[in-house]
Amino acid sequence: MRWLASEGEERTWKDHIVKGLAFILIALFVCIYGALKPVKKAAASQKPVLSEGNYAAAAKEQLTSTTADDNNGGEGGSMNRIGVNVPDCSKDSILVFQGPTTRLPNGIPTYTVSIENVCLSGLCTFSDIHMSCGWFSSARLVDPKVFRRLAYDDCLVNDGGPFNPGDTLSFQYANTFAYPLSVTSLSC
Repeated sequence: MRWLASEGEERTWKDHIVKGLAFILIALFVCIYGALKPVKKAAASQKPVLSEGNYAAAAKEQLTSTTADDNNGGEGGSMNRIGVNVPDCSKDSILVFQGPTTRLPNGIPTYTVSIENVCLSGLCTFSDIHMSCGWFSSARLVDPKVFRRLAYDDCLVNDGGPFNPGDTLSFQYANTFAYPLSVTSLSC
């Protein structure tokens, strides 16, 4: 009886270890990625990219959805974009995500907000982006050039400046509850 494994058995054992570690890393990525939820609920005619349901089914549906044509006809959308037909200059091209982060030392909850221009056509540089934000306030200073409240339920993003395709703005705020944030208007 041999106590040492043969070369083939040792290689199989190592393969199982590598596959196991790869599975753990993928599971960790899915857990972290799945913790991000969109702040704005999608309109009835549009399904969110990150839903609380079956991610694989939603991704398959997004990949097979091609309701626009190549020359940006129809509703002004682009077939080069993965997902639902969204016009090039639409507030639906701005995604807002927020999630809880570490509390302040005094116990006040904090939230990280990420605002992204997901338009892929390159023809949708936005400016003067306004968001619904209630009586937004924060116990932690938020750079007013990134996000500031102008009036009740009216906050300005990026100091009203240009927000190019692929750009992302992030900030953290501290309050006893999370504010619902959604884009209300913008200029193209």
